[in-house]
Amino acid sequence: MNVTKVLAVVLPPVVVGAVLLGVWQLVVVGFDIPPYLLPAPSAIWSALLDRLGDIWDAMFVTGTNALIGLIVGTLFGIAMSFVLMRFQTMNELVTPLAIALNAIPIIVLVPVFNNMFSSTTEVPRRLMVTLIVFFIVMINVAKGLRQVAPIHLELMKSYAASPREILVKTRIPNAVPYLFTALKIAAPGAVITAFVAEYFGGRQNGLGYSITSNAASSRTDAMWAYVVGACVLGLVFYLVSAGLERATSPQQQVGGLAPGGATSS
Repeated sequence: MNVTKVLAVVLPPVVVGAVLLGVWQLVVVGFDIPPYLLPAPSAIWSALLDRLGDIWDAMFVTGTNALIGLIVGTLFGIAMSFVLMRFQTMNELVTPLAIALNAIPIIVLVPVFNNMFSSTTEVPRRLMVTLIVFFIVMINVAKGLRQVAPIHLELMKSYAASPREILVKTRIPNAVPYLFTALKIAAPGAVITAFVAEYFGGRQNGLGYSITSNAASSRTDAMWAYVVGACVLGLVFYLVSAGLERATSPQQQVGGLAPGGATSS
């Protein structure tokens, strides 16, 4: 990708973001909005610099929980997708149930997990992330394994290919783009789940706790500084997953299915 193409992709959102921040600053200053209601971007930037070390530490904790949950959930999701592909009856039973379970709000499950484990462990948060990622990956990859073009299957059968050869040479390559679609959905979702899970007890060391504690103390500039940290963390997770997709399958573009019927490409 040359410099012109990079600028064409990067420059528009940067310009739009700069304009929005400028308007935000002017509105806060012009209308004299109290900081406890809406701090100016300049105040948020100052709070970000003052607390940079603390924000980095909180990002590391939340990011670690999100990454562990993302990896474990992805591995289990891939494994389960092969089971669903192999047994059609199980697929028809499990897929609707998985979609229904994934629709349960995080705020309902997190307190349950917190009561199951010690308040000094990160297990409830990582388990919550694992569950969210598991459903997204399982449904997408299972869809990719099943939805192979009939002509490709007929061609493989005409060459007397075994079920294993069909799986390795046809179904798995077809499922790879669906996997990366799932990861682009699940990666930022893992970050969101990790810091939302911190709102409901447990160790007081992540982005979620820092956001709620500063909001409760009316330190809205500091609260927004931690929100910026959460946004940056989610963006990093998404960019890494998108980069992996580009590096491994640059020519493949296919949509996947997220739980609840949402599609992405």
